Amino acid sequence: MKKIITAAAVMTCFLQGVLTPAHAARRNAEDKVMPGIEVLAERGFPGLKGKNVGLVTNPSGVDRNLRSTIDILFNAPGVSLVALFGPEHGVRGDVYAGGKVMDNTDPSTGLPVYSLYGATRKPTPEMLEGIDVMVYDIQDVGARSYTFISTLGLVMEACAEAGIGVMVLDRPNPLGGEKIEGSYVEDGYFSFVSQYRIPYVYGLTVGELALLINGEGLNCGQLGNQKPSRCDLTVIPMKGWRRSMTYQDTGLPWVLPSPNIPCQTSPVNYCAAGICGELYGFLNIGIGYTLPFQVFAEEWIDAGRLKEYLDSMRLPGVAFRTIYFKPLSGRSAGKLVQGVQYFFTDYSAARITEVQFHVMEAIAALYPDRKAFETASGIGLFDKVCGSPYIRNTFSKSYRFDDIRDFWRKDEQNFRRLSSRYHLYR
Repeated sequence: MKKIITAAAVMTCFLQGVLTPAHAARRNAEDKVMPGIEVLAERGFPGLKGKNVGLVTNPSGVDRNLRSTIDILFNAPGVSLVALFGPEHGVRGDVYAGGKVMDNTDPSTGLPVYSLYGATRKPTPEMLEGIDVMVYDIQDVGARSYTFISTLGLVMEACAEAGIGVMVLDRPNPLGGEKIEGSYVEDGYFSFVSQYRIPYVYGLTVGELALLINGEGLNCGQLGNQKPSRCDLTVIPMKGWRRSMTYQDTGLPWVLPSPNIPCQTSPVNYCAAGICGELYGFLNIGIGYTLPFQVFAEEWIDAGRLKEYLDSMRLPGVAFRTIYFKPLSGRSAGKLVQGVQYFFTDYSAARITEVQFHVMEAIAALYPDRKAFETASGIGLFDKVCGSPYIRNTFSKSYRFDDIRDFWRKDEQNFRRLSSRYHLYR
């Protein structure tokens, strides 16, 4: 599902990130957000001095001046950075989407780099040998299916078994800290894209999520362990972040954590279209064009009819426009497709994950011979990302979102109460 991002896409994201007067006024009125790596440096690297340190990171692990956490820790007085660990896309972001990360040597520091996205996803005892503290610093996207948090859990589990401390350098949840959407993962459907019994959108920073994983013993789903594994965990919190903030409010630069999340609004779009995007051959969601996860289009769609149908649903906080484009890569490369681009006009009122289900409903009503589960492949991955086969089995009977609404929302309030115990921010 991950393809090439073009220069045009980067420009599109740049324009989306331009400050409006309202944003500028809000930002000037608020303290700047300081990510965990900056707080750690400001405090003099407590917990790391005199220690051999391992680091799990990627290009999104930077301070506000775009200095890499790798280089900051490598040059920190009294800190001995001895090894790097690469999640999906690698520590320097030089591995193509879905490609295996290989063990190698970091050319800048000369440090060994161990792969956590290939034959090995959980650090082995050999990889951890000689390490006293494992640091994690990656920008999260706020969605259960993104693999970086799965890597975090496996690192925590391995370090717990080896008696090694874990330090998470906290960063903003780009969706904010108030959005919680989606049902829990069910037994039999835990995987690397649904490793925890949490909603699809969980409303926690990565540091808060680590505290919840550790406190509740949740990082046992991926490997099917019966006993929860808890590590010696430290979270270095941010300064200045509040739960009401989306990434645009933080004043921090956005460094894409993976190829199809090029700008600060991309995580929201990923949640709104990414589940549908697992159904290969069903709809073009902008992968391979300049609008990843921002559109729903195909050659056979009548853009005007689809927009009219979606408008009639009156979805809170969501608006649609017609769009026509030729994908630059992928199965529809060079062919004219048409459909809708969507926008969140009231983010607080919108149910972001449900947009894709409403689009699937509209397609089934307008094009009965193009129903999602009857024309696409990737059914197994769809179920894994949803965390249950119930969504597909029930929705496919009549293709009405109302039939799955209660199931999709059933765990949200319970999780809101549970997760609030681990809040570090108001």
